[in-house]
Amino acid sequence: MSEKTQNYSISNKTIKEVCDTLFSLEKKYDLNQMKIQGVYAWQLVRIYVYYEISRKIRVFGAPQQAKITLIDKILSFLPFLKNSLFSNPLKGDYHKNILIFDHPRKVKHKGEFKDIYSYFLMDDLDTSSYEVIETPYLNKHFTKKEEYIKYNDSFLLGSYFYKKRTKIHWEANEKDKIDIIQREISSSFNIEIDLLNIMKNHILDFKYQYKKYDQLFKKRTPKYVFVVVAYENQAMIAAAHDNNIEVIELQHGTISNYHLGYNFPNKKDKNNIKYFPSKILVFGSYWREVANYPIEMENIVPCGFPFSDENIRSYLNIEKKSNQILFISQGVIGKYLSEFAYDVAKKLENMKEKYKIIYKLHPGEYSTWQKNYSYLKKCEKLANFHIIDNSEVSLYDLFSKSEYQVGVFSTAIYEGLLFNDKTFILDSPGSEYMDSLVEKNYVKKIVTAQEFIDSIANFKVNSYDKDFFFKKYDKSFLKRIILK
Repeated sequence: MSEKTQNYSISNKTIKEVCDTLFSLEKKYDLNQMKIQGVYAWQLVRIYVYYEISRKIRVFGAPQQAKITLIDKILSFLPFLKNSLFSNPLKGDYHKNILIFDHPRKVKHKGEFKDIYSYFLMDDLDTSSYEVIETPYLNKHFTKKEEYIKYNDSFLLGSYFYKKRTKIHWEANEKDKIDIIQREISSSFNIEIDLLNIMKNHILDFKYQYKKYDQLFKKRTPKYVFVVVAYENQAMIAAAHDNNIEVIELQHGTISNYHLGYNFPNKKDKNNIKYFPSKILVFGSYWREVANYPIEMENIVPCGFPFSDENIRSYLNIEKKSNQILFISQGVIGKYLSEFAYDVAKKLENMKEKYKIIYKLHPGEYSTWQKNYSYLKKCEKLANFHIIDNSEVSLYDLFSKSEYQVGVFSTAIYEGLLFNDKTFILDSPGSEYMDSLVEKNYVKKIVTAQEFIDSIANFKVNSYDKDFFFKKYDKSFLKRIILK
């Protein structure tokens, strides 16, 4: 394929087209207000269906993190059982004012595995006031066990067996509704999708877990719940709302008009999405207006990103290395980005002016890239190319030393902007997430390797307020939020 027609995607549809089709279906059938088996079923499956469609039409690649094998599942059964007995959130009768549902994936920070989005809560709150309910990541727990940490393994294990032994007795009109939606999706995207089975699994999960979280909230009687990734905790949120508990989400990644965890463009959905948090603490003011949130603007509150604050300080005055290009990878677009990086490296290899390329893999790609990324394997042989497949080198160190950064829609791209990295977005699946930055000329979208090379010397960015993306965190902020 020639450079002019190179397309770093294998689908003829874009993320925008997928989302617009789903939004149209939601409006046509009022899907978010549709009840099936007594629950708002489409709200439960909405983002799952989006990812399933994107995967089947090959807009996104599959996430590259290592899969859980049958052996892994067998070996993890005993730890799940042990955690269900000894770290069960339902054990004991006592009160906690705050429950924290953190991010399953943990990052090593100051020698310990922590959730980078929520650990500041533990630093700023009275230890006796809260409890953390932790979900396993790849069937394991990585944090150091503390008295205030409980595991929700029993909820997940119970839900698994509940689905195995429970059948849903569908009403005739329920099956008809699901069948109509399934036919519309199949027709729009030319794929087969088993929407009935998807609905069944999500409804059963929801019903079992709702009962458990309802029991938990009645025992602990919290006033506040903090959660990372609300759209993966809908049963918990529903139970919290029904117990008059304020649910506060902590932003954990990029939000846009194409993120179905947050964007609800149908006007009838405003203040009417039942499994959505009461409030979202976002990184900065920029994030308040990037999606049609189903809650009022006053409940989208700029908070900052304490992990970023803490780590950036020691890197801000490091001198940049001229002509260093940093690629920021992600599992779902890694194949496209690695092919593009190879094309760039090959073109730069014989240029008089020398460039160094650093390709930073996402943690989920560390163990699989050599098997899955053929172009990146070729890059290993290039003298001007260095692959980082571990977390030993700080991403902030790479930002501080790099003159340019290239990515698609990773949240890390916004952090690179804090270091004045000249930023380029590859026109690949998901790049629509960054369109507002492109429109403001804070970053440049590029299609081909040659276009990137032609642009690196003369791309002039518009100035921007860094606090707009990441507000500086104020320790007094949290007390103001929870004392209102």
